Amino acid sequence: MKQDTQQSLFDDLVAIPTIHEQYKEDNKITLCLSDTYECLKALPDEQATLVITSPPYNIGKSYEKKVSIETYLATQEKVIDELVRILKSDGHICWQVGNYVHKGEVFPLDIFYYNIFKSKGLKLRNRIIWHFGHGLHAKKRFSGRYETILWFSKSDDYVFNLDPVRVPSKYPSKRHYKGKKKGQISGNPLGKNPSDIWEFVQQEWDKELWNIPNVKSNHPEKTIHPCQYPIELVERCLLALTNENDLIVDPYAGVGSALIAGLKHERKVLGIDKEDSYIALAKQRITDFYNGQLKYRPIGKKVHQPTGKEKITQIPLEWKNDENSVYAF
Repeated sequence: MKQDTQQSLFDDLVAIPTIHEQYKEDNKITLCLSDTYECLKALPDEQATLVITSPPYNIGKSYEKKVSIETYLATQEKVIDELVRILKSDGHICWQVGNYVHKGEVFPLDIFYYNIFKSKGLKLRNRIIWHFGHGLHAKKRFSGRYETILWFSKSDDYVFNLDPVRVPSKYPSKRHYKGKKKGQISGNPLGKNPSDIWEFVQQEWDKELWNIPNVKSNHPEKTIHPCQYPIELVERCLLALTNENDLIVDPYAGVGSALIAGLKHERKVLGIDKEDSYIALAKQRITDFYNGQLKYRPIGKKVHQPTGKEKITQIPLEWKNDENSVYAF
């Protein structure tokens, strides 16, 4: 990025508008320190090409008050009404959620949210499974190692760019074995489609699995936020579903991961959060990004696999000598 261009974008950053100032469509960066619903109400119709977020799960984190599942969903439906209103006709919503747990019973939030979005006229294009290898260990059920992203479009006429999100083929030398193309390479040199959207839309659910590490203590992007999602997760969605200069909106922006993903790829971004500490940290992370000081995990980087030689991977001697241990020998 040329210095003059970088400086111009940085000028937008240091004069960040709040909900109390007039929203300007050509803003590169907009941050609202506000209640999400109140901020959204102040925005004009049909502004965003992509709304992408991970809403509160109603599990009693520091930034939310745990309420009944019915009250929680009713509150979220009001927010969703506003998000649909500000979404362009060819736009998308990517809604990343996990589970709400009450007295040991699991409520898969994506199932509840599906009916809300469907009632607003949106169309589900994919249910993406985000798999991660580390997390809390459960004691009375299997440990959860995935969350879901519901990708909805507002209409049948929408942006979808496949090439930027293609992944390497498992069998790149595979060839057509019959027909006019017999003997020719059957794949694409840019890689394969990570999910066949139309085929899976016509079926029930997409079973595509994305293996992206979640943000835990040793992740380069880790901040004070307890439920932070990785920048890479947002990048995959926005590269496929938006073009340069489109507006990306995160109504629960937290520490700005979605905003940074958008700025990395020349999109305009708007984030909302009611916690001033998170907004302050989002500003700092954006500043660090433009100064080349922000640490983040590059998109497409392979997930680390231990070699077995690391000390932490060795079987403890106590377990080797325990005849009941699965590691005994």
